[in-house]
Amino acid sequence: QVQLVESGGGLVQAGGSLRLSCAASGRTFSVYSMGWFRQAPGKEREFVAVLAWRGSSTYYADSLKGRFTISGDAAKNTVYLQMNSLKPEDTAVYSCAATGRGRSSPDSRSYDYWGQGTQVTVSS
Repeated sequence: QVQLVESGGGLVQAGGSLRLSCAASGRTFSVYSMGWFRQAPGKEREFVAVLAWRGSSTYYADSLKGRFTISGDAAKNTVYLQMNSLKPEDTAVYSCAATGRGRSSPDSRSYDYWGQGTQVTVSS
């Protein structure tokens, strides 16, 4: 079993920045990759970014490259999402997810564990 807990969400003005954190606990040795998804009301869940611990490789949604950065601290079992130049369209619930089978994918169905989500609201 793996538990994921997000933090860092909140209200921010357009053009500002936020840094989200996701801490994993439990059987963390089985976690291969950790990523971020977001979902706005009335819209489908959208892939944001993923980090694979082995090799420290990262992958981003094309539309978010250059504004969002994913990073991790293996010693803390924690992954971060730095969000810069935020826009109102970035408003959504951001969720942390992890895979446990040696895969890294933008498909949410590939993920075995999910956090509760944290609200990010960007005002204009």
